[in-house]
Order: sequence, then C-alpha cells, then structure tokens
Amino acid sequence: MNSHSGNQARTDDGEAQNTGGLTARVIILLAALAAISNLSTNIILPAFPDIARQLKVAPQALGLTLSSFFITFAFAQLVVGPLADRYGRRRLVFGGLMIFVLGTFWAANAQTLDMLILGRVIQAVGVCAAAVLARAIARDLYEGEALARAMSLTMIATATAPGFSPLLGSLLNTALGWRALFVTVGIAALLIAVFYLKGIGETLPPARRTAQSLAAILNTYKRLAGNRRFILPALSTSLLMSGLFASFAATPSLLMAGIGLSSLQMGLYFAATVFIVFAAGLAAPRLAHRYGSKPVTLLGLVIACVAGALLVAGPADPGLGWYTLSMVMFLWGMGLANPLGTALTMSPFGREAGLASAFLGFLTMGLGAVSTWAISTPGYPPAVVLGITQSAACALAILCFSIYMRPSTEPAR
Repeated sequence: MNSHSGNQARTDDGEAQNTGGLTARVIILLAALAAISNLSTNIILPAFPDIARQLKVAPQALGLTLSSFFITFAFAQLVVGPLADRYGRRRLVFGGLMIFVLGTFWAANAQTLDMLILGRVIQAVGVCAAAVLARAIARDLYEGEALARAMSLTMIATATAPGFSPLLGSLLNTALGWRALFVTVGIAALLIAVFYLKGIGETLPPARRTAQSLAAILNTYKRLAGNRRFILPALSTSLLMSGLFASFAATPSLLMAGIGLSSLQMGLYFAATVFIVFAAGLAAPRLAHRYGSKPVTLLGLVIACVAGALLVAGPADPGLGWYTLSMVMFLWGMGLANPLGTALTMSPFGREAGLASAFLGFLTMGLGAVSTWAISTPGYPPAVVLGITQSAACALAILCFSIYMRPSTEPAR
C-alpha cells in the first residue's frame, strides 16, 4: 500500500489503491478532512460578541464552546481509532461527517448557551473521525519522506481553515447572522463526504485490518504510552498545538476588545497569518531533507517558545506590532515542527496507524482543552496568560523532544 511514485487506482469495492506518490487530489481531500474541525471552531470566533448578546451570556463564557469541543474530541478519538482499524476508514469517516452535520444544525438552532455547547459536543463526536483518520489515511498511503511531505502539504492546505475562516465568519455574520456560520460548515461537511467517497474511499484493505478486544485496545494504548518513539514526539507536538489553540481562544479578546479591531479586521488579520504557515510548511520538508527531521523539529519548538516568552516579557496590553511579532514567530515555529513531529510520531506505527493517530489526537485535543480553559480564566490579562501558556507548553515540548533525540537502547520494532 505504501508507495512513492505514480497515481491512485480503485478496486471494484471502492478501496483506494495508491500506485504512486503524492497527488493534488489526495492532498486536498486529506486537508479537507483535517481542516473541517478547525473551520467549525474558527469561523465562529468573530461572532462571539453577537452570540453572547443573543444568548444573554458574557462573551468570555463562550470559551466553553471551545473547551467542551476539545474535551469531547479528545476522548471520542480513542474509540474511533480502533474502530477504524477493525472496520476500515470509509465507514468511520462518512458516518462521522454525518454526525457532525447533525450537531452543526443543532447548534445553528440553539436558543441557550447549553444548547450551543451540546451542539458543539455532537460536532466533536462526529468530526473527530475525519481529523484522526486523515493522519491514518496518510500513513496507509505513504511512508518516510513521502509521509513527511504529505503531512507538510496537508498542513499548508489545512492552514487556510483557521486562517481564512474568521474572515469568512465575519462576512457571513455581518450579512446573515451567526447562525448562518453553522449552516455553512454543515454544507461544507456534506461536500467533503461526497468528494471523499469519490476521491479516496477505503485505504485499509481487509487483510490489514485488526479486530481487537477492549483489553487488547487498552493494552495497545498502554504500549504506545510507554514507547518513547511514540509518546515523546507525540507529547512534543501536542504541547505545541495546545499553544496554537490557546491563541485561538485569546485572539478575539486581544484583537477586538484590547486592540480595538473590528470583526472584519480580525478576519483579515487571521487570513494574513496563513502565509506564515504556508511558507513554513514549504520550508519544513526541504530543511528536513538537508538537516534531518529531528533537528528542524527542535528548532521549530524553540522558535515557538521564544514567541510565547515575548508576550510574557512585553506589556500586559500589547500593541498590534508586538502581538504580531509574537504571532509570526509562533506560527513559523509551529509550521516547521508540527508536520515533521507528526510524521516522526506516526512513521514507526504503520500496523496500528488508527490507534496511534487516535492517541496522538487525544493528546493534542486534551492539552488543547486545558490551554483554552486557562485562557478563559477571568481576572488576568489575556496576553500574559497566553504568553505563559505558550512558553510553558513549548518548554515542556522541548524537554520531551530533547529526550527523544537522545540515542535509545530500545529494540527496533
């Protein structure tokens, strides 16, 4: 199944067979599967003030729509992974997208904050299958440098979701109201489901599927947690991403309430950040080919840590220039470290890619829930809390990855 050059064919039962290397169609579909969860989160950020007014809650309380999503997403993935290894990718991806659509339209009709949170929880249950299995599908199809390239190109495309979705959300919120944002996301999920079935379909043939008991599944997760080749890069990547999620939660307060940008200006700001991630994603595989994936990943973590430290060292109410400097540095570091770290985490575990991807997603979303909850804590300047959260998370990531880079006496799998 793993291959490096050519095109993709399809068997009579709809199973995707990769007869070659990366194609634009595969990358776009993988990116769409990975991006829909970010789209559903970031598109609503500019509408937080309007949602708060209509639901009669404090804007800061809407942080619960983020943390509840991340917590549900984290635990649901632990179930999706083994199910996908047993029954294949196609059923889980399509079924998950349909559940996500139901949650999306529930949220669109929410009349209270509790109803909105429930809609977000249903969304998370469904969309986690698309996100976690995007990594597993990539691992099904590719390995080595091809896998690293696939992760990097997917990340570049995925960056358009958190980058451009606030701008789209601002325009839709102004023209049609915040409920239209959820309707738009639901329609996008339906389109992705159709294109997935036609464009990729099944990538895990029956011969490679594994049916495990609950005890065996738990044992596999335990083995992954104790395997330094998995847990150390997985923790490093997840801690880094928790800093990004923290910035999602803090940015509306920083840019709109603090600096005074309008929702449209904030949308444009987010859109401009896409190009930072785009450039870093293009640079990552090239730098990795020249210097090695591990040193480049460590460099990215260090850059992201310095970015968080800038916010801690700067004023409690930073101006647009200071905040932008920190944001650019963090996104550049994240753009280097995330795809390479993900590829390093997944590469040794092709036979259990679903479980490995699920565990990685659990760590990422679980730590993301903690970081967004921390940002929602009242009484402290958002910039300072964001800086502390990002620098602390990245410092821990650097520690984990430095240990990972040390020579190991662990026998090869």
